[in-house]
Parts: sequence; C-alpha cells; structure tokens
Amino acid sequence: MSGALSDISISCFKAYDVRGRVPDQLNESIAYRIGRAYAQVIQPSTVAVGFDIRLTSEALCDQLSNGLRDEGVDVINIGCCGTEEIYFATAHLKVDGGIVVTASHNPKDYNGMKMVREESKPIHADNGLMDIRRVAESALPTPLQARGILTEQCTRSAYIEHLMSYLAVDQLTPLKLVANPGNGGAGLVLKDLLPLLPFEVTLLQETPDGHFPNGVPNPLLEENREVTRNAVIEQKADFGMAWDGDFDRCFFFDETGRFIEGYYLVGLFSEFFLKRNAGEVVVHDPRLYWNTQCIAEQYGTRALKSKTGHAYMKGIMREHDAVYGGEMSAHHYFRDFSYCDSGMIPWLIVAQMISQTGIPLSQMVDQKMQDFPVSGEINFTLNDADAALDAVEAHFLKDVPLSVDKTDGVSLDFADWRFNLRKSNTEPLVRLNVETRGDQALMEEKRDAILELLAQY
Repeated sequence: MSGALSDISISCFKAYDVRGRVPDQLNESIAYRIGRAYAQVIQPSTVAVGFDIRLTSEALCDQLSNGLRDEGVDVINIGCCGTEEIYFATAHLKVDGGIVVTASHNPKDYNGMKMVREESKPIHADNGLMDIRRVAESALPTPLQARGILTEQCTRSAYIEHLMSYLAVDQLTPLKLVANPGNGGAGLVLKDLLPLLPFEVTLLQETPDGHFPNGVPNPLLEENREVTRNAVIEQKADFGMAWDGDFDRCFFFDETGRFIEGYYLVGLFSEFFLKRNAGEVVVHDPRLYWNTQCIAEQYGTRALKSKTGHAYMKGIMREHDAVYGGEMSAHHYFRDFSYCDSGMIPWLIVAQMISQTGIPLSQMVDQKMQDFPVSGEINFTLNDADAALDAVEAHFLKDVPLSVDKTDGVSLDFADWRFNLRKSNTEPLVRLNVETRGDQALMEEKRDAILELLAQY
C-alpha cells in the first residue's frame, strides 16, 4: 500500500484491545493503518507479531506488518501462535513491542489484536490505545522510503522451556488427563509439550481449525463443556482442561467431571504462590473476591483489587510486584511470565499440586465452594444498561451496604453477601456476579432479586 491515506472511522477499538467483525469493522486496510499508527505512537525499532488460527488472521497480520514496516519498523513474525506466545516473545527477544492478531472466543467472523510495549507491558484505552486509533483514523502520510526488515523466527522451543520451569519434573506422577483445545491454538503447543511430561493424556478436538467445526472454543458456555466432562468420566481422569481459541484462558474439570468456576482457581493459585512467597501480594478482579481475600489474610498478606481486564490487572501487578493475579473469567497472571496471562501455566501447576499432595482437585476446592457460594456469571443484553446499573444500586443502597465500590461497574458488599454488576469491555453485555458467606439459599435469593430488577430493562 502506498501514497497518502485519507481519514476514515474505525469502530473496532475496545477498552484494552481491538475486536471487530471482518470485513466491515476490521479488514486488511484497517490492519495496515493500525500497523502504521502503532509505529507512530509507540515509536518502536522492532516489533514481534503473530497470529491465531482464525482464517483471516494471517492475512491481517501480513498487512499489519506492512504498516509497521512502512514506518521503518523491523518486524519479527513468530507465525501461528497463542496470545501468550507473543507476550513471551516480546520479552524473550527484548524487542520494543508485540502484536498478536486474535479474537479469542468471539464469533468466527470476528478478529482483533492485542498489543503490548517493551517487556510485554499492556497497551489499553488509558495509555495509548486510543492514540493509536486516532492516528489510524487520520490521513496517513506517504510511507518512508527505508522500509523496515521482515524476519521470521520461531520462539516456541524457548516458550516450552519456560513452561517447564514451573515444574519439578522428578516429582510428577503419571496422571491421567483430558485436554480439549476446542480446535483452537492450544493443540499446537500440546504437541510439543506433552512428550516432555509423564502424563497419559486423552486429546479432544486437538486439530487447529479456523472453521471451528465444533463451535467457537469458549468453555464458559455450558453447551461447550459436555464433551470434556464426559471424557473425564469415561477415562477416569484425574482432571480435565479446555481452552479458548487463543488459549490465554484454561478451564478445569475435576475428577468427577464437575466444571470448576474460575473464581476458585484464583484462590487455589493464590494459595500456591503465597505458600512459597511469604509476604508477597496477589491481585484479583472486582467481580468475586471474598475467597481470595480470605486466603491472603491466612498468609498474613494482602489481595489487591484491579479493574477487570488483562491490561488493568497487569498494571496493578507491576505497580505492586505481585507474584500472581487472577480473574474469575479464567485469566491467570504470573510475575515470572512478565506479569502476563497464560493458559498453559495453570494446568501445569494443578498437575504439580496433585502429584505432590495426592489430593484430588475436587477436594482442593470443595470447602471453598461451600464457604463462598457464587451465582456464576450471568450475562444480559439490556436496552439501557446504565439505567439498569443505577436502578440496582439505588435499590440495594437502602439496605445500607458496608461498602460501595465503583472500580468496575458497581459492587455492594454487605455482611453476609455481595454482588458486582458491570458492563462488558468486549461485548454488548451486562454481567452479574453474586457471592455469600456460606449461604447458598441467600445467594439464590439475592441473585433472583437482582434478576427481577434487571428484567425491567
């Protein structure tokens, strides 16, 4: 692409990444503009790029790269990868930034981008993403005559080596596992990783396929869980795991086939790291957190609250040098992974824990599930989301909550129950979460009361 490009309007920029329908909201021309805009705003010398298994991803990545190169930026293409592989490559190669073309769990006609600076520091709406949008929408000047250089480099072996560093391999036992990539990118990594481990693994839907013959990989959807659950039961596996398309989220099934809410894994990993790192802090999102805070208190330390979203979580973690951070949506962040989220590290840690203790996954979480019952995240499409949030807040303020928090949406905490109601950053949805202190009936009562209020909107 050459010559000056005139102003356009681009709608695919969200709070902390780019996501849009292809080709009307995101296409090769827009990808090119984003490449040039990223280069102008971030001013890197070298950027790592990669793309997920979606059918449009490689072509979008090519034009993104052309945009970067037309601004004189050198590009290292690591090929088809997961989001976390770009995070790893950016830090490992010591380049000035990284961009992965991915739309994670969005419908198959969508695509997008996640962007980082040097050391895989996140770029979001508050620190540069909207500047990139502004430049991408403006008239772009004629490209520089001295184009950046494009090279290809595979970083997967170094990434696999890093994953193995979380394990005491000599302490692993021959567990039986079920792994379901959902035809997403996780299968590419498992092919190289599993031969290094002493596990017997039943693979489901392991072939990457951007047509998504078994549906878009999103294990948060109840209908996507049955195949993994059934396989765990049939194989008498120690646990099962499933991933979303770009495998930055890992979801767990215990040995009974029960799906484990991500919230309880946040507590489990918090305990794992706090046991080994006395006095460190962990970070959680504002939706559900009593369990995580309780665990931090048991270890004499703090659990810090962050706004929902990977960019915000990473910012708080870096600010406080937190050893671990977790969101109930199954994003897990690790200080030793450049404070970034990984969908591979979590299942390795669970396998390590079971191997070392002999305690099944169900027993690791059963008591916490009884102590802090949750509603599970309930999603709505509302005609007037802002009015709905205001109405629910006003209704329950009459009960005089112990705290009101606006970190993300609205959270009201009472002595024995709490809720968070927020608008999604990535989809046109409102999301509700309710938890109580050991009272399942109260959780259901309050959940239903909020649902009744929301039904009016």
